Amino acid sequence: MNLADKRYPILNTYVNAMSMDETVEAVEEMVERRVPVQHVVINALKINLMRKDEKLRKIVNECPLINADGFSILLAARLLNVPVKERVTGCDLFMRLVEDSSVRGYKIYLFGAREEVVEKVKEIFEEKYPSLQVVGYRNGYFTEEEEPQIVKNMAASGADIMFVAFSSPKKEYWIRQHLKDLNIPFVMGVGGSFDVIAGATKRAPLWMQKCGLEWFYRFMQEPRRLWNRYMVGNISFMMYVLRYKLKVMFKNKR
Repeated sequence: MNLADKRYPILNTYVNAMSMDETVEAVEEMVERRVPVQHVVINALKINLMRKDEKLRKIVNECPLINADGFSILLAARLLNVPVKERVTGCDLFMRLVEDSSVRGYKIYLFGAREEVVEKVKEIFEEKYPSLQVVGYRNGYFTEEEEPQIVKNMAASGADIMFVAFSSPKKEYWIRQHLKDLNIPFVMGVGGSFDVIAGATKRAPLWMQKCGLEWFYRFMQEPRRLWNRYMVGNISFMMYVLRYKLKVMFKNKR
């Protein structure tokens, strides 16, 4: 699969106009190729972060596969005439790849969250997929002195896919820094997905996901903590999209 043919510029980054099935197929090809790849998804928060963070912007834009995670990206794509097929959320892709790994015999590594959470995720997956090979797992709390040995242990695990449950931009920074040393074919950040799988936090009902209201469900659970991210952030994102749209229209008329 030629990912470049499905890659389109959008705002300050790119997006691959691919379905979930196409994305999984692309990941399978990456795993078989054995060349370490970093995967990212984009949403309104990440676009906002990238506007101020040149390092993050460079990391994201150099990833060969970028999926549209947020409903906000679908709206922006429609306004900017970018042919994105569907949302491929990090959480949904994570769960799909775990299932696919159990069928194809891929070895996975789970990294991040609290110890009790990552242990629970491992137990849930192994119970649901008896053939799944979880070759390593570790919580996301460590010192700078411990980090080199942690990376060596991960590289020695023989994992085909690693899931990193850090928040943005920490996960993007960490994966980029260690990607070559990990020598794991496919590494993706999954944010708070471990907490969702373990039941530590709740994900929005399916109807809210389909209506683009997943962000609102999360906001209602923690309004104080998430006020700036969702209320202020979403308004800032939409203003950015509208300004970008007007800029393109003006440029085309000249």
